[in-house]
Amino acid sequence: MEIRDNILHIGGISARDLVDEFKSPLYVYEEDTIRARAGELKNAITFANKEIKFACKANTNLEIMKVLKDEGMGIDAVSPGEIFAALKAGFAPDRILFTTNNVLWEEIEYAVSKNVLANLDSLSQLRMFGERFPCRDVCVRINPNVGAGHHDHVITGGPESKFGINYTEVDDIKDIAEKYRLRMTGIHQHIGSGILEPEMFIKAMDVLLETAKYFDDLSFIDFGGGIGVPYRENEKRIDIAVLGKMISERFASFADRQGGGGHSVSREKDGLKLVIEPGRYLVAESGFLLATVASIKAEKKHRFVGIDTGFNHLVRPAMYGSYHQILHTEKAENPGVKQVIAGNLCESGDTFTRDENGIVDRDLPLFNEGDIVCLCNAGAYGYSMASFYNSRPRPAEVLVKEGSAKLIRRRETYEEIFTGSR
Repeated sequence: MEIRDNILHIGGISARDLVDEFKSPLYVYEEDTIRARAGELKNAITFANKEIKFACKANTNLEIMKVLKDEGMGIDAVSPGEIFAALKAGFAPDRILFTTNNVLWEEIEYAVSKNVLANLDSLSQLRMFGERFPCRDVCVRINPNVGAGHHDHVITGGPESKFGINYTEVDDIKDIAEKYRLRMTGIHQHIGSGILEPEMFIKAMDVLLETAKYFDDLSFIDFGGGIGVPYRENEKRIDIAVLGKMISERFASFADRQGGGGHSVSREKDGLKLVIEPGRYLVAESGFLLATVASIKAEKKHRFVGIDTGFNHLVRPAMYGSYHQILHTEKAENPGVKQVIAGNLCESGDTFTRDENGIVDRDLPLFNEGDIVCLCNAGAYGYSMASFYNSRPRPAEVLVKEGSAKLIRRRETYEEIFTGSR
């Protein structure tokens, strides 16, 4: 994204030209940004035997998944649908991990039928897996009793979390695995989302490394994702080089200590792999939701700028009170006026300038009917969390690179919403 002569360009194309060609509202993604973030992570983590898996719940567009496959990523999937998408995008089954949470048995069977490794979330799931698939490879998710994230709803570790087997229950995990001759090939954790301080990630990493000492012959240790991006203009970006160095040194030190004692769990020469699985970090900053101003309503307290999209297309502000930078695409650098950006849904909570407590005015260049609004950092948990609430179709998606735009998902139709056919 860049601003030239006060006009916003995405991938070298003006926002107005993109809307003129593909209509409004519209999701737009910059391919170069996705590749840049992937490259940063690969370079930051210097431990040789590593794998970065894309947590594709952030964005399951097949073309974006293909870009990340081309960058050498694997996939963390949390549903059969995401397994299907990963296979459709060309990922080999052994590059996909299926992380379960309160899933029906049929979902685990689906993963096994596709030769995808299951990452089990509870002792009861592990026991059931052993009964049905003895002597198989399996992974378990550990709750390290450490949680972090930008909102309570995205903290996935700690005493209030529904995720994972508590790290104190290692003996139970081992007993079940031994009973059913399961090969505990990996252990996994994920503490939350939107982490901007390396120390919290490392704190949870240390707990999982302590837990790993109790398992023989692990093939990998997966430390999850959660690496955040700056959503606010003044927010500090995580130092990915520092985080990568800390992760690499911690893991290498663990491998050296354990390997020196003859414990096969961590000898790099035996193939122990360091795995992380970011989602947001890889795609959030690549994505933009473009919308058209439909109406202006100047009330006593607020100037409402009504646009042709709502939380059915980007739910994060309504769900979390999340902040997204908002730009006027043709007066990007003009002085700001206090305004509220409001969606077109029949819901009073459908506003984009808000926090957890409700509407917040924001200083933005003056909008009028027909102007194009850009909601930034929408590449993660934007379209993937979208719905057709109010029976409004989901937008088209476009991938841009060096002045060229490619339609990667066409706009949904009423026929698709109500009959399931195109």
